[in-house]
Amino acid sequence: MEKSIYEFFAAYEKRFNDALQGETDVEATANAFGPFFVEASPAGIHGGSNDQEFRKKIPQGMDFYRQIGTHSMEILSQEVTPLDELHSMVKIHWKATYKNKDNTELAIEFDVIYFLQYREEQLKIFAYITGDEDKVMREHGLIQ
Repeated sequence: MEKSIYEFFAAYEKRFNDALQGETDVEATANAFGPFFVEASPAGIHGGSNDQEFRKKIPQGMDFYRQIGTHSMEILSQEVTPLDELHSMVKIHWKATYKNKDNTELAIEFDVIYFLQYREEQLKIFAYITGDEDKVMREHGLIQ
């Protein structure tokens, strides 16, 4: 399953970067998530359904990242922890590269912990844990 997880996140990274270039694959992005998923961050715990409303938010989210100058997302490392035969925890160390308004480049590294379920020969994200993305973006002047 570990090989499948690496392939899953390589495709996830590619879709994210394609979307930053204006080619958002909404269906493939939505298909990376389970029918319901949970986000935990310093802002709290939120759950969402993988429905039409979620699909509407995917391009909106990508528009936001483009507007603040996000140029690329790169996986620097992945740490896979099998939990049982169907579930894994994956810690991804990302590097986000931004172009500031003055055209200088800024790189920010951060971790996201994903929880995956392997069912019906597919991996799905059912939960993830992030840091305080808004705080980091404010500290670097990407948002007000």
